Order: sequence, then C-alpha cells, then structure tokens
Amino acid sequence: MAELLKGSPAAAAISEDLLLRCENLKNKGIKPCLSILRVGEKADDIAYENGAVKRCEKIGIKVVKKVLPADSSKEALLKQIREINEDDSIHGCLMFRPLADRQAETEACALLDPNKDVDSMTMTSMAGVFACSDHGYPPCTAEAVIELLDYYQIPLEGKRVTVIGRSMVIGKPVSMLLQKRNATVTMCHTRTVDMPAICRNAEIIVSAAGHAGIVDETFVSPGQIIVDVGINVDPDGNLCGDVRFDEVSKIVGAITPVPGGVGSVTTAVLCKHVIMSAEKKL
Repeated sequence: MAELLKGSPAAAAISEDLLLRCENLKNKGIKPCLSILRVGEKADDIAYENGAVKRCEKIGIKVVKKVLPADSSKEALLKQIREINEDDSIHGCLMFRPLADRQAETEACALLDPNKDVDSMTMTSMAGVFACSDHGYPPCTAEAVIELLDYYQIPLEGKRVTVIGRSMVIGKPVSMLLQKRNATVTMCHTRTVDMPAICRNAEIIVSAAGHAGIVDETFVSPGQIIVDVGINVDPDGNLCGDVRFDEVSKIVGAITPVPGGVGSVTTAVLCKHVIMSAEKKL
C-alpha cells in the first residue's frame, strides 16, 4: 500500500511559521489583513471561504468579507476592487473565480493592485510565475503542490514529472514552479496521444485534469509519487479526485488523498502570501 501524503501536517508546519511572523508584524504595528471578495453563494466557494477564514483566525490574520449578489453588475464588482486597492490596511485580496460574467472577471483581475494579488489574479503575477522570478505570488493551489512535496522531502531536481492538465489556474503554473526547481516536466492534456504510456514513464505525476477517475491503474508504475489536485464529485455525490485511489494506491509508492491532500495546504499558502505582502510594508 502506498504512503499517504496527507496535507494537514504540511499545512500545520506552514501555519506554525506564519504564527510567529504574524506576531512579529503586530509587534511592529502591522496587522495582516485579507479581503475575501465573493460573488454569489456557490457551495464550493463558501466551503473554501470557511476554511480560509478558519486558517486566518488561527494565525492571527484579519479577514474582511465582501459579498455581492450573483446578479451584481460589473460596476459593483469593480467598485469593490477599487475600495480594496485604496484601503492601506488590506494586504491581500482573494476573489473567487470563475464568475458568470467573464468580462467582469477579466476587468476585475486587471484592476486589482498587483501588490495585493495573493492568488495570481493579475497578469503581473502570472508573468512572474512564467518568468520564474520572485515577483508576485503564484496561484495558491499550484504552490501548495510544491509545499506538500517539500514537506515530505521529495526531491524535484532532475525528476521526470508529468502534469495532467494545462489550465492557467493549476496545470501551467505548477509546471513552471516544478521547472524552477529543475524538474523535467511533460504536460498532458485532452489531445495527448497515449497518455497512460507517458504517465507510466514519470517519477512523479501531478493530476489537475478536473475529471473524476481519469487516472487509473494503466497510468501508473511501482514507486511513483502521485499528487492528485482534482476536486470532483462522483455519481454518488462524494468528493473525489482525478485518481482512482483504490486502484492506484496498491501500485504506487506514495499518493495524496482527496479530500485531505493538496487542498489542506492551499489555505496555508494563501495565508503565507498575505503575511509576505504585509512584511513588504516594513
């Protein structure tokens, strides 16, 4: 049976460090603050919001919620972004995406102050990711993958890593973060020919396809490390990942669970970015 790479110990280790850094900031007159901007009442947004608020409270980060009705106008959304930009007490902004109004989402992302962009909403932050620079902040989930692997002391340099999925939220940015750590990355997607064969040749697989159970026993080989970033709902209404856990865990060396894997680390990374933004005030 594969080693279980749980996210909670990694998240706890990050939070412990952030607790000390938060206290140091407060001693110097700065109280880290995150603004959460949500449009509508989507269940998955609210679930993530609750987890983020809980993590912030434990660390000592203040949270300011801004909630708009699902049918809010673009002008109302942009007004909230401007208020966040102008409020010097706010160090980071998390806006839930995607929005039903994609044009409003695009304009809101473009308007946000890059210094308060703690989840890579702006092109400035994404440019930093793709230039492999330290400017801006990567998407929290993409960075959570790296944090989880680091916590379990899994080396990346020179490793063959296959990333399934090419979205701008996870697939593409996580591939850049892996390359920054000198991994050799192959990206797979819906047009990839013989994806199972490519995945079997990898030492690490990061699945961010967003399709329940796409990774089965034909994708994996003994000793591999599987990072399942997928968050899906199966036909029975249960939360599941991209990987068929029961099949794959009998073959590979280590695997993240869903739930309880990468997602557990994501809110800790969000808090880390808020603390980093507040520290820049010094």
